[in-house]
Amino acid sequence: MPFEVNRPSPSLLTPRDRLAAVLLPAGTPCPARGSPVTYVGQSASAAQQSAAERATVKDVIAAYVGLTKPRVIELLLLTTVPVMFFAARGVPDLGLVVATVVGGAFSAGSASVFNCVYDRDIDEQMRRTRRRALPRHIVSPAAALVFGFVLGIASTVILYLWVNPLSAVLAVAANAFYVFGYTMLLKRRTTQNIVWGGLAGCFPALIGWTAVTGSLSWVPVVLFAVVFFWTPPHTWALALRYREDYANVDVPMLPVVVPAREVGRQVVLYSWVMVATSLLLWPVAGTGVVYPVAAGLLGAFFLVEAHRMWARARDTESLTVIQPMRLFHSSNLYLSLLFVAVAVDPLISR
Repeated sequence: MPFEVNRPSPSLLTPRDRLAAVLLPAGTPCPARGSPVTYVGQSASAAQQSAAERATVKDVIAAYVGLTKPRVIELLLLTTVPVMFFAARGVPDLGLVVATVVGGAFSAGSASVFNCVYDRDIDEQMRRTRRRALPRHIVSPAAALVFGFVLGIASTVILYLWVNPLSAVLAVAANAFYVFGYTMLLKRRTTQNIVWGGLAGCFPALIGWTAVTGSLSWVPVVLFAVVFFWTPPHTWALALRYREDYANVDVPMLPVVVPAREVGRQVVLYSWVMVATSLLLWPVAGTGVVYPVAAGLLGAFFLVEAHRMWARARDTESLTVIQPMRLFHSSNLYLSLLFVAVAVDPLISR
């Protein structure tokens, strides 16, 4: 049990209290919920007002782009385009790739905008997110909502007309699940938020496949599952780094609710399943030798990093010792190179 004796029952604790139970010595009172974020040299409200007043056209454009979370879009497209190469067993039609990329980017951007609008209250209190456009009041919630709907509609039209209806439906489903399933239903209620909420981020593999073939099969389902099992280790490593932020706004991410050693154990379990699932593509799709060799080597690399983080977390809660961002960056590298192998395999093996 991660809770000290004589402390309140875990079932009665908020995520903030649970993290305090793990990190603070027995008898230390937990800071009051909703304690304001302290800005160096000025209050939060003064900083926001100042930022809004100084905003230029360039700042506003950058703010709208930031609402779409470009880095997330990059990662999602990284699992879309390689699957198109794999489905085409070579180089897919360039026009089809462009339409799928633009439509997919608009869909992912739309979902991120809606997420930013809904979460603006907690984003304002978290160090990692308080520089976003809505907490800084550079973009209004109403304007952001309109922007999100415009992106979502444009995505659906592009995918429907220039790709195919199935890909358009899958993109709408991913958008809706991220907004309603993860953001509104799961994120603030359960430690399993990112496990099931992460399903939305798995859809690009399906969209890339259907864009080329117009149908589904077990091949993209395997890649869908790889991303599904990759998401918890990737996200929990980041959440461990910012667990105090999540605790402060009562979001029950796993690293907030359980000790770091348990986070490390869960990361290792999911990592093993992820690597095993990645190797399934070899027999299911009948790949050449490039993919299984790459999947095996990359999987071994990731498992070593996961086990190392678990070992570092067994006897300490110090993030300096645990170094969770090392695993986070390793996870990005793993997924990137794995899907590069997905794209390269048919080019070399055909």
